[in-house]
Amino acid sequence: MAGKDKTTDAKAEKDPKKWIARFQVRLAMQPGVDRAVVLQAVKEVTAHCAETGAHPQTEFGDPDAYAVEAAARLVPEDRAAHAKRRNGVVNTFESVVKKIRDVPGL
Repeated sequence: MAGKDKTTDAKAEKDPKKWIARFQVRLAMQPGVDRAVVLQAVKEVTAHCAETGAHPQTEFGDPDAYAVEAAARLVPEDRAAHAKRRNGVVNTFESVVKKIRDVPGL
């Protein structure tokens, strides 16, 4: 497996739009996060950066790590726990269905 291209990472860090895009994707992947949470978090980041003139990388750090922080702050704990349980059940069900499909003669 190829390693990360450091020049590509450096370019992404310099472009605020790429930072925001990565943040949005990573945030949307967090348990319990819906469209409203993503919009609120992106609005907070863009407003802060517009006000200060700073790059999101400088102000908030790694977009992946900040997505986890933002989800923990913006998603109610019970909703996140419910989403995690649901995701676990769905993954288990999909695994069982796959195994059944692999059985010859069924």
